[in-house]
Amino acid sequence: MIVITAPTSRIGQDLLPILLAATAPVRVIVRDATKLPRDIFNHMEIVEGSHDDAAVVDRAFAGATHLFWLCPADDQAPSVEEAYVGFTRPAAEAISRHRVARVVDITALGRGTPYAGEAGYVTASLAMDDLLASTGAHLRSLAMPSFMDNLLWQLPVMREKGMFFMPIPGDLELPACSVGDIAAAAARLLLDDSWTGQQEVPVLGPENISFNQMADIISEVGGRKIVCTNMTFEAYEDMFIRRGFTPAMAAGMTDMARAKARGLDLGIPRTAETASPTSFRTWCETILKPAFDA
Repeated sequence: MIVITAPTSRIGQDLLPILLAATAPVRVIVRDATKLPRDIFNHMEIVEGSHDDAAVVDRAFAGATHLFWLCPADDQAPSVEEAYVGFTRPAAEAISRHRVARVVDITALGRGTPYAGEAGYVTASLAMDDLLASTGAHLRSLAMPSFMDNLLWQLPVMREKGMFFMPIPGDLELPACSVGDIAAAAARLLLDDSWTGQQEVPVLGPENISFNQMADIISEVGGRKIVCTNMTFEAYEDMFIRRGFTPAMAAGMTDMARAKARGLDLGIPRTAETASPTSFRTWCETILKPAFDA
């Protein structure tokens, strides 16, 4: 039995069909079951509730052999530690209690770099991994750079002003990965009963790419000039405050971006094992352009 958290997230929406196509027994934890796709609704067990609720995870983890853990970053949390470690603590206790054998979680790159302790959301995510590891379950932490798909929230300003905004230098080449590749990597592990131990599994995409290069590719694919405009870290933090984030979570976003600008995501070399296949151009053609044109 594979338990999936956050099944209506972008990763969850890509992951579920892969698992169901493999006829895997799946149980999902979801706050609102009506948000699940109707065509797969009857092909899985459903536990309604939040996966930070001790009673919910206790019920969901009974008889589970594999768990996919995705912690939603609560922009109303009082601290990044509470958003990740506090949220995950009831699940960690239930993993131990129900002896869930294998856990696959979504985390971030940066462990072992000089910036890991001052990287906001990333620092808290790594602490979450340590909590999951303390359960004794076999663990694979899918370590991510920035998601290509994060650009989707800037679609309105791309349409209106022909630009998107980043505080990270526009010419700094960094790894980036697609949500589809993350889901595929998670599915491979969740459908495999043979792996043991605890380790990170980086998902780095096929190439390092700068935001200026991304803007050029978006322009070519979309047929409209798009530029990346640099903003200060102070303005970046203020943007999240204006969007309703708590001060701690806005600061966490900014600290993460500042650490990435210093090289947080450059600590792991790309190899055949750490690369993933989807290029930024392919992602633009298949995901961004259809969303842009919708």
